[in-house]
Amino acid sequence: MDFGTASVAAITVICYLIGLVVKAVPWISDRYIPMLCGLTGGVLGLVALYIPVACFPAHDPLTALAVGIASGLAATGANQAKKQLNEKD
Repeated sequence: MDFGTASVAAITVICYLIGLVVKAVPWISDRYIPMLCGLTGGVLGLVALYIPVACFPAHDPLTALAVGIASGLAATGANQAKKQLNEKD
């Protein structure tokens, strides 16, 4: 059974990259990055549903939106986990 891991991971990686690009823009506050990643993930989830992407784990728009948002926010969580692991005690 395939749960669409590759397509969900792809959304997460794309959102992570977008978050890094936005972080490099000096006039955008870092506090907007999670919201931007969530919105981008939602859009990518809907795009993946309608293209259609092989093995995408959603079969309706609401689930695709939720999967995309969760994947986008996972990118923010991955960034925070990386920061926590790199902190010196």
